[in-house]
Amino acid sequence: MTDVTDATFEQDVLERSKQVPVVVDLWAPWCGPCRTLGPIIEKVVDATDGRVDLVKVNVDENPRVSQTFQVQSIPAVYAIKDGKVVDGFIGALPEKSVAEFVERLAPAETEADRLVAAGDEDSLRKALEEVPDHEGAVVALAELLAERGDKEEALQLLARIPENAESRRVAALARLGDEAELGDESNGEVETKLDSLLEKVKDDEVARQEFVDLLEVLGPDDPRTAHYRKALTAKLY
Repeated sequence: MTDVTDATFEQDVLERSKQVPVVVDLWAPWCGPCRTLGPIIEKVVDATDGRVDLVKVNVDENPRVSQTFQVQSIPAVYAIKDGKVVDGFIGALPEKSVAEFVERLAPAETEADRLVAAGDEDSLRKALEEVPDHEGAVVALAELLAERGDKEEALQLLARIPENAESRRVAALARLGDEAELGDESNGEVETKLDSLLEKVKDDEVARQEFVDLLEVLGPDDPRTAHYRKALTAKLY
């Protein structure tokens, strides 16, 4: 637990929240409910073993922080992740409610999580026996399968979870097979392939899917991705 001031708020809260979630407890010495809530929050956050940080701000001594949160009554508690407020509550809640609030910020590691961290195929399959739709296990195992050419199983696995950027990338790897190597940033052949596919995308669904898959493998940070996405839009519309 850290006492934060107007001067240290940016470093101790905003910057720190980019590493772990930070719970901000806004209080004052004259506030009775604050004295009730304070020990509860400290106990609950301590139980996370470092997965969540707690800071306390005396609103009487640090008006700038109070203004930042537009505090109208205390105790006021806010959760900060990646520099942004993601949750909060006003008033003294019972320990069970505080524990639920903190748990949402950084869920405790499960056995499935530990198996996923091991990273090998056997561990990943065991994780999916525990939690069939564990996102980390699904994506990691699907990538292993895609890399060795087990396209159908990889795509069936990915169908278990909602689509996201990482699952789209791995699905693209699976569909492309050996051609996924064209997405290597050092490989100049990808432009030739994309230019060739671009001429077919309007009327050829297979070519259009391959074109999009290559862009997924290149990734959003590759400047070619933005260029060819614009070219695709121009061809289609």
